[in-house]
Amino acid sequence: MTRPIARVLSLLEILQRGGTRTVAELSERLDVDERTVRRYVEHLLDLDVPVRSVRGRYGGYRLSPGYRMPPLMLTDEEALAVQLGLVAGRRAGLITTSVAAAESAAAKIRRVLPEAVGRRLDALLAVADFTAPARPVLTAEAEVLLTVAEAARDRRPVELGYTAGHGGASERVVHPYGVVAHSGRWYLTGSDSASGEVRTFRVDRITAATAGTGTFDVPTGFDPAAHVLTAIAEAPHRYRVAVRIRSTPEHIRSVFPPSIAALTEDAPWVRAKIRAHRLDWIPPLLAALDRPFVIDGPEELRDLVRALATRLAADADES
Repeated sequence: MTRPIARVLSLLEILQRGGTRTVAELSERLDVDERTVRRYVEHLLDLDVPVRSVRGRYGGYRLSPGYRMPPLMLTDEEALAVQLGLVAGRRAGLITTSVAAAESAAAKIRRVLPEAVGRRLDALLAVADFTAPARPVLTAEAEVLLTVAEAARDRRPVELGYTAGHGGASERVVHPYGVVAHSGRWYLTGSDSASGEVRTFRVDRITAATAGTGTFDVPTGFDPAAHVLTAIAEAPHRYRVAVRIRSTPEHIRSVFPPSIAALTEDAPWVRAKIRAHRLDWIPPLLAALDRPFVIDGPEELRDLVRALATRLAADADES
């Protein structure tokens, strides 16, 4: 939810408590100027919320007597979509708030559901299992995520405070091209003033984000998701693996996704560059390709492939 929408809803919540609220009071409560308060009131009127303007020394705004927000009404399918969305988001590590906040939201929705629908959803959530393990929640501040997302949408620069993986802190201005969710983390990608290059930033490492002034253009054809995957695949690791595979990129991608390997075609080979902290997981995947390959490095990988071939040969002889 963007900040303006959140504040319009906050205004409605304040007015629902009853009484007349002055523009000055609302301005202070919402942390906006008085002109913006009047604009938010116009938003509520556009939504057919009966906000009355009260004139005079103690004037301001109030809701028409007897007005109440309608109760939350969800069909069975809508309730299922919301509840499973919360569960899936929490398991994937993509909930930007605390686990407690997600559970609180789910509980509030559960309380307003019809009893029969609630029982059926409870049954599903009680017996549902997942093939993928739950990811730990790496909480990215919701305000930071929404700020950079809004800046990316509006093509506005954003000033960032950032802590790198090695612990170094820095401040920079970024032209945000997009926000990407991958493997339980949120990433921001865009042009970085500190390096002059297109960079990728983990949102949970952004310590502060403030939208700036001015606008910028995103390069034609830029794909934020593809850039994030490439950046992850090319990030510094202990080993730099180089393999030539006699196959097609499409077949290789079925085993080595873009986040793991960078591919270049060099007929009749496809060159795969992989950066890894460990090598033991690579030989089984090379074997799974079932295509001829040549290891250009490192030597440790050749030893692991030979060891795997020896074990497979011994198992075949025993059978």
